[in-house]
Amino acid sequence: MLTSVRLQNKYRAIQDLHANENLPVILLCEIAGVSRAAYYKWLQRTPTARELENEAILQDIQAIYARVGGIYGYRRMQLNINRLYHKKFNHKRIYRLMNIVGLQSVIRRKRKRYVPSSAQYVAENRLNREFTSSKPNKKWVTDVTEFKLGNGRKTYLSAILDLYDGSIISYVLGHSNNNKLVFRTLDQAITILKEDEHPLIHSDRGYQYT
Repeated sequence: MLTSVRLQNKYRAIQDLHANENLPVILLCEIAGVSRAAYYKWLQRTPTARELENEAILQDIQAIYARVGGIYGYRRMQLNINRLYHKKFNHKRIYRLMNIVGLQSVIRRKRKRYVPSSAQYVAENRLNREFTSSKPNKKWVTDVTEFKLGNGRKTYLSAILDLYDGSIISYVLGHSNNNKLVFRTLDQAITILKEDEHPLIHSDRGYQYT
């Protein structure tokens, strides 16, 4: 079941990146470690009830966001969506939906304290070149990949992968390869963690991570 869920996340990431950034499917499939045949088969499937619900929620999120001038973060948006649907949707679900279409509060949220340089050294020493994991969210790896678009511009894909099964935990696209790009990727990733989960994060120690 877990493997199936992780594959769904990979396919959705490919779909989003191809639709919104015009990145080639063949390249995205290679990065995600899935076959094009499997991806296209997934595209032709009948949407699940949850996917249809997500589409409806996303439309309402965009409408609310526009109405309030973008001042709502995912927690205030969660309150409004729950009130609208008379349900209790998890804040992580609302966060992911907002992230898909790039909606963020115009009010800067306080970030969780994080020192990337320390994480790099600890991760490298403790991983000891053992790039496998016995359970999810125990060991992550992160990297930034450069793409050249058809218009000549460059875009950068920052991603965090779980060494347990190679699934994409989070990804962010940007036109600058810098600290902001990797911090956004990390901020997105940590929202899925439970209180007792503290993954080691390994990178190549590029300048973006210092």
